[in-house]
Amino acid sequence: MDTSPTALFESYEQEFKQLVEVIDGRLASIIDQDDIKADDRKSSLRRVEMELEEADEMVSQMDLELQSIPQPTRPKYQIRLKEAKNNLLRCKKSLTSARAAVARSDLLASKAGSFTPSDDPYGSSSDRSRLLAGVSTLENGSKRLEESQRLAIETENQGAEILRDLRSQREQIENSRDTLHRADVVIDKASSTLKQMVRRWF
Repeated sequence: MDTSPTALFESYEQEFKQLVEVIDGRLASIIDQDDIKADDRKSSLRRVEMELEEADEMVSQMDLELQSIPQPTRPKYQIRLKEAKNNLLRCKKSLTSARAAVARSDLLASKAGSFTPSDDPYGSSSDRSRLLAGVSTLENGSKRLEESQRLAIETENQGAEILRDLRSQREQIENSRDTLHRADVVIDKASSTLKQMVRRWF
């Protein structure tokens, strides 16, 4: 089994892509199929949450392996890692939308038993106000969560870029030290040769 950083990166990437396909399919079922029982939809939401945690861990492993990939070939893997992070963020946003859809369905279902034969499909105006307020609060919370996730990814990317710059600077310093050391060796040899020549002349 190839355990090189590139091979491990690609292995995690493949597992991540397969898991994202599963997550996308599950979320689509939750959002689009209103006829699914509420308990089944909530159970699917919990599964998606666990799968997203697993996907998050895979992206972290890809990021870790990236640091060990040789500098000349690293840029193309950086692009692939960024794409994986974007897909992860997209899935998290879809999960937020799915939660909102399930919450709205639950609210509507809870009002169905108290339906009144009036022009107001939600019953009394106070019931509708509470329903709208609940949905609005949920949507606002979802937006704040999405913004927090976006900022977290941006901060993580900036941190990774700083680490790469520091690592590059360290390599430059180490190369400079090697060059100085070789120069010292050459100077010492030249000095020794000159001393021998001087002794021979005198």
